Amino acid sequence: MLYLAALLVHCVPLAMGQYDICKSWVTTDDGPSWEFYACQPKAMRMKDYVTVRVDPAGITCGDPPERFCTHNPYLCSDECDASNPDLAHPPKLMFDSEDEGLATYWQSVTWRRYPEPLLANITLSWNKSIELTDDIVITFEYGRPTIMMLEKSLDNGRTWHPYQYYADDCMEAFSMPARRVRDLSATSANRVLCTEEYSRWAGSKKEKTVRFEVRDRFAIFAGPDLKNMDNLYTRLESAKGLKDFFTVTDLRMRLLRPALGGTYVQRENLYKYFYAVSNIEVTGRCKCNLHANLCTFKEGSLQCECEHNTTGQDCGKCKKNFRSRSWRAGSYLPLPNGSPNACAAAGSAFGNCECYGHSNRCSYIDFLNVVTCVSCKHNTRGQHCQHCRLGFYRNSSAELDDENVCIECNCNQIGSMHDRCNETGYCECREGATGPKCDDCLPNYYWRQGCFPNVCDDELLLCQNGGTCYQNQRCICPAGFKGVLCQQSRCEADKQDCDRAPGAGGSLATVALGVLALQLRAWADL
Repeated sequence: MLYLAALLVHCVPLAMGQYDICKSWVTTDDGPSWEFYACQPKAMRMKDYVTVRVDPAGITCGDPPERFCTHNPYLCSDECDASNPDLAHPPKLMFDSEDEGLATYWQSVTWRRYPEPLLANITLSWNKSIELTDDIVITFEYGRPTIMMLEKSLDNGRTWHPYQYYADDCMEAFSMPARRVRDLSATSANRVLCTEEYSRWAGSKKEKTVRFEVRDRFAIFAGPDLKNMDNLYTRLESAKGLKDFFTVTDLRMRLLRPALGGTYVQRENLYKYFYAVSNIEVTGRCKCNLHANLCTFKEGSLQCECEHNTTGQDCGKCKKNFRSRSWRAGSYLPLPNGSPNACAAAGSAFGNCECYGHSNRCSYIDFLNVVTCVSCKHNTRGQHCQHCRLGFYRNSSAELDDENVCIECNCNQIGSMHDRCNETGYCECREGATGPKCDDCLPNYYWRQGCFPNVCDDELLLCQNGGTCYQNQRCICPAGFKGVLCQQSRCEADKQDCDRAPGAGGSLATVALGVLALQLRAWADL
């Protein structure tokens, strides 16, 4: 019978649905041990750990200095000057603390090159997977863009995907109908949509913010006040792609058209069109795959403090000597504590022998004192079905529990020594053969049911005395010459051949017929 001893840290009661405790010290009839729970770090302001990049080059105002219009669109007396700290508007001002209500902001150049589009990208990077827990809120000064889009990356900026579109006219800007997040259903909660709520000019200075509405999407499952978090966690675990939808490593705002003030572009006064961002709020937690409840900032990046015998920046793999079963993320289910899916050492009390799904039977070998998997499937072998059978090699893009983890070597039976290959799929080739499957020949070799050294070629092994090389296999010699490379005169061996040689009375027709006969004989031998 289990009961809590509460002897060490983590003695705070487990909050319902909060997953803030990773383990507790418990005592059983078999003695004391750790009991693991699914766990996750608390939410925090992610802008405190972000790096920001603005492009293209030269899009930030002030180099060279220029004037622009803010409060009075016809009195352009304001100035942006990157060399003057009081007049500069660098990107870092999107994340600073604003004292006494005075807004500080990044600002772009003006739209002085109209009708060329005024385009700017603001990229936020964490070098770490994070999970959004609240709305993303972007505060614009002097008008919100009439067209913009938000993109996300899950692989540190290598690839990008649309997150949400914003426009004063969605159909015109993106060929999409306008939709509201609060109108989405449970089956479409992770849909990418276009909204017009944050782009139309309202004529009010209070209308500064643009949102990516995380809470409204959560509310589809947890209710308008987010009180039914258990249902949200259940859906995050069971709905395909939903958890990843709220996970990012990078965010990118693509500003495509500035605020127009509710009118058309006034070409006579382009200094009043620009972008200015005073604040970006991103609230979330480190993604630790439910294997950590702490996340710290070390050496310039966030790092999960991994539990459950896991390791890595996201607790994404098992520690060394704890790999008797394949790594798995923790699970929110079953409620309220979830499943830790902890990594286990071989022979530990953390469950049965792990066969990575390639066998459902195990056998105990008494004299070795080990448990081993029996009848491994999917071309696997080994104590835990963790190796590939001879003639197969490991698929580096597949996990150990994938049915396609082992790929057949497919060595060429003639060109290879045997049907086995190394861990990268390369076969052991016979002399002269090459290629991953030994189905090609090295230079100076030719293929004829195997690789054979060239008899002749067009570079080193040249046929002499006018002979021609046939498929690198033999020299076809003119009348009067013989030898592998036609290097020997027939006169040296046979006086009669010498008498019949060209120049000794033989006609050109006779010579041609002789060459043709040699070619026909060579082809007949093939």
